[in-house]
Amino acid sequence: MSVIGNVNLKVLLLDTDFYALQALNGYLAWDRRTRVTFMAESTQMMWDYLNQLPAAEYPDVIVMDADHSGGAASLKATISALKDKIPGLIVICLAQVVDVDLVQAAVQVGVRGYFLKQEARLQIAWAIVYALDYPLVITRGIAKQCSQWLERHKFDFVILPDRREYPELTDRIRQAIKLCVIEGMPAHLAADEMGISLHTIRGYIKEGYRILESYDESDYPVDMTPQERAFMRFTALDIDTESQPPSNS
Repeated sequence: MSVIGNVNLKVLLLDTDFYALQALNGYLAWDRRTRVTFMAESTQMMWDYLNQLPAAEYPDVIVMDADHSGGAASLKATISALKDKIPGLIVICLAQVVDVDLVQAAVQVGVRGYFLKQEARLQIAWAIVYALDYPLVITRGIAKQCSQWLERHKFDFVILPDRREYPELTDRIRQAIKLCVIEGMPAHLAADEMGISLHTIRGYIKEGYRILESYDESDYPVDMTPQERAFMRFTALDIDTESQPPSNS
């Protein structure tokens, strides 16, 4: 997997849901390896932006919602046109539900990742970077319904690993990390949310940072803040775990 600090990807987001766009942008903004350069709420909005953009500023990755792409033929045509316009472009599809026709259409034209939103979620930046090293990455829900078709048509694919587990993180420490690190809530507001004192939540955060660091041997840029490192550790993939296609039985 690519080394942290050696990757700098320009990312374009396409989703008809404004709030989904903002959430994705927030998650990717925390990770220095991904930089969102544009958010489009329609395919036409995306093309208007790309058509006026100098080639040197083209995105490296486009993350697009597949569910509202207009159907399999439209999705296939859009991905093909994007890859024709931007050589080397990495296209990642996100979906709320598994639509086999959409998956097949996207794979046939070289999509690099197809993820269920609820399975990628906070791990979206890690998932994008993971996809740099494989011809096709899919989440478990996609694999459950599509792996037989992929194997039958001889597509090479891997399943996105689960997120890294931290057994020492208690539910309360995990909640404190989510509120203060993931959601960026000030400590005093997070304390009110959890019904605890400011002193207690600061203790939770300190202990959470210690636990996250103890399970991580990655090298981070020296200027990365403790909060940035905590976010990356909390959302990291367990890349040491071998993922096998789930049974359809």
